[in-house]
Amino acid sequence: MKKILVPVDGSVASQKAAEKAVEVAKMFNSEITFIHIVYLPDISMHSKYGFYYQADLNKLNEDIVENGKKLLDEFVGKIDCEGIGCHKSVVSGQPYEEILSAATRGDFDLIVMGRRGFSKIERFFIGSVTQRVISDSPCPVFVVLE
Repeated sequence: MKKILVPVDGSVASQKAAEKAVEVAKMFNSEITFIHIVYLPDISMHSKYGFYYQADLNKLNEDIVENGKKLLDEFVGKIDCEGIGCHKSVVSGQPYEEILSAATRGDFDLIVMGRRGFSKIERFFIGSVTQRVISDSPCPVFVVLE
């Protein structure tokens, strides 16, 4: 087990998952990639006159990505990664799709992620990034409970 992928959203659950991933990485001499997924909104619309309007989102998108980088830097800065290789990545898109894509592209051996505390009924209606990753992952997924 040489490569571990850790999705980070800034929550307590992802913090606990990151800490557990570091423990595992130190035991197996693995490297970790922390990934944060940002959502870039599409504010294109039609006016009441039928004209198509697309706002210039370049600055907004840059700010969102920059904030994602800051969140990830602060998050990883609080974790003791001494003695292991740590990498960071910020990507945009749907979280579960980007996690699965990164796991496949990067040929990761393990994904370590947190699980939110939704009940079974809420998970059924809301959907869960963790559940989707578990069901479609190209590698084992270690879910850390909060």
